[in-house]
Amino acid sequence: MDPAGGCPHAANTRLLAQGAVTPVILPGEVEGMAVLGHDALKEFLSHPDVAKNAQHFAELQAGGIADGWPLKTFATVQGMTTADGADHRRLRSLVSKAFTTRRVEEMRPRIEALTASLLDDLEEAAAAGDGVADLRTHFALPLPMGVICELLGVDARHHDRLHHLSNQVVATDIGPAEAIAANREMVEVLGAVAAARTESPGDDLTSALIAAREENGDRLGPLELIGTLMLMIIAGHETTLNLITNAVRALCTHRDQLALVRSGRATWSDVVEETLRWDSPVSYFPFRYPTRDLSLGGTVIPKGTPVLAGYSAAGRDTKAHGPDAERFDVTRNGESRHLSLGHGAHYCMGAPLARLEGTAALEQLFTRFPDLDLAVPEPELPRHASFVGNSVRTLPVRLHG
Repeated sequence: MDPAGGCPHAANTRLLAQGAVTPVILPGEVEGMAVLGHDALKEFLSHPDVAKNAQHFAELQAGGIADGWPLKTFATVQGMTTADGADHRRLRSLVSKAFTTRRVEEMRPRIEALTASLLDDLEEAAAAGDGVADLRTHFALPLPMGVICELLGVDARHHDRLHHLSNQVVATDIGPAEAIAANREMVEVLGAVAAARTESPGDDLTSALIAAREENGDRLGPLELIGTLMLMIIAGHETTLNLITNAVRALCTHRDQLALVRSGRATWSDVVEETLRWDSPVSYFPFRYPTRDLSLGGTVIPKGTPVLAGYSAAGRDTKAHGPDAERFDVTRNGESRHLSLGHGAHYCMGAPLARLEGTAALEQLFTRFPDLDLAVPEPELPRHASFVGNSVRTLPVRLHG
């Protein structure tokens, strides 16, 4: 795996031609595997003999993973993404009430108001920049970051720092010292958030998590609380940030598809779903571990191997999506059957919120700025320095063509 990231699709096509499952070398020469094919990934994500807890990560348990390994947080953070069975259900139940379809729908007026306000900011930035503004910085980022931080009760003064630290945590080209420092500071910032909400509880999810008790009286542990907040901050804004960015890039480079939406032959929800399939916000997500030698897609994945879920590859698998899988087509509707929000017990609980933010953002953006277009050729946009996230680092646009 290239620690520098970049556009994954050409490499994914080559790998998929060889098979649905492939061995990979992770940073630090750690041996792993990636599941790329749609059907194989769907089976893998819900397989009863696949775990998320790093106690099943053979190399880590043998002491072969150094501190500062750039992917270590994905394995060791305490929270839903590294829990199995009853432990996972306990943690998930504490959070899930905030993300039901009904609760998310209640947030619609606030999300739409924030979207409109950010479009004002985007227009001001463009006016100051000779008609060009970075849509990622001024719109695609502050929308999901503002929503998730409001939901969690995180003060606005922490937003920029938490985004920077999130980028550091998910980067795969980062050095050991930087990785350790970023994780330490993330824990410190989230610890301060938790302390503030403990002292002054509010009508927010962090306060609810602190107060939550299971029927048996168990409280969310301190490390689990910090791990859960870290997960919510990173997953709650990085993925939707990439979704909005990738959707705008796709529509600007496929004007015929934008015309279909404007004519009523497709919807903004169709755009969101096709973007999730065609250019998944997450390319390769770490980690799952087989609890026994597992045969998948004709390949054996040895017990204890760290496995990447290849969402960007599965989204363009021609065996699942047809010979035109590499074509961006908003008329596919639900037929795309993408896996970009996961599958099985760990399916993304924030899916309704991400979909609402994505559709609200795109509809308002292209309604207000119908001639919006990229300010530089798409191939020249700088890519994420990570094979986990899949997007570009900046998105300069001209609001009026």
